[in-house]
Amino acid sequence: MKKQKVWFVTGASKGFGLSLVKQLLQQGHQVAATSRNVNALYTAIGRNDADFLPLRVDLTNEEEVGQAIEQTVGHFGSIDVVVNNAGYGLTGSLEELSDQEARQNFEVNVFGTLHVIRKVMPYLRQRQSGHIFNISSIGGFFGSFPGWGIYCATKFAVEGLSESLAEEVKAFGVKVTIVAPGYFRTDFLSSGSLTLPQHPIEAYKEVRESQDMHQNSLNGNQSGDPEKAVAAIIRIASEQNPPLHLFLGEDAYQMAYDKMKAVESDLESWREVTLSTAL
Repeated sequence: MKKQKVWFVTGASKGFGLSLVKQLLQQGHQVAATSRNVNALYTAIGRNDADFLPLRVDLTNEEEVGQAIEQTVGHFGSIDVVVNNAGYGLTGSLEELSDQEARQNFEVNVFGTLHVIRKVMPYLRQRQSGHIFNISSIGGFFGSFPGWGIYCATKFAVEGLSESLAEEVKAFGVKVTIVAPGYFRTDFLSSGSLTLPQHPIEAYKEVRESQDMHQNSLNGNQSGDPEKAVAAIIRIASEQNPPLHLFLGEDAYQMAYDKMKAVESDLESWREVTLSTAL
């Protein structure tokens, strides 16, 4: 029989997080799920039993994150899989977004993830096992989206820290997987998950067009099925040798190759200059 696991999932009241928690519970796993609103979790999941532990957590507060990890271990006895899913989108050119707007996006998308890693690693190290999934985005690998520079920067940061984390924790038997989805039919592009610039500059025509396209044309019409994406994550959690990089969606697959080809082209086109710096 397939071994059931204890999962700790952040940002669980909507989107990928909600779908993941529902599928996990249906499959008999035990799940601690975090949100800023516990009532929203109860309503969205629709069950209240010993296998489901809803937790109100502000991920930007490291003390609250630590308490949530302790509650999870106290309730279930262990943690096997961690999914750093919480985050939100932010559009706006680099010029028009304020320092406060940019920093807040980093606080949630990057430092929220770091808080969970810091607080959960002592348990995983002690058990000499575990699997951490950090939910990034194709925007954490391919950044050519006008108006998404700060959001992409947060996800590039998640990718970089995850690659280092994988090297740091493999000696403890802990695995790391970066999940980079393309466009999926979640509420990511809705007003509750996407923040707009407080002081837009109309001169940025391409940024405004991109913003309008994402909000009004693409929202609800994304090609990716979130239920299939979640099923893929659950499958990877059962693999003996899971990937460090997991791209999800045909669009993510293509953009990843486009990025690699562009880098290769620059490397080869400017090889002479690159190598000219050697002693």
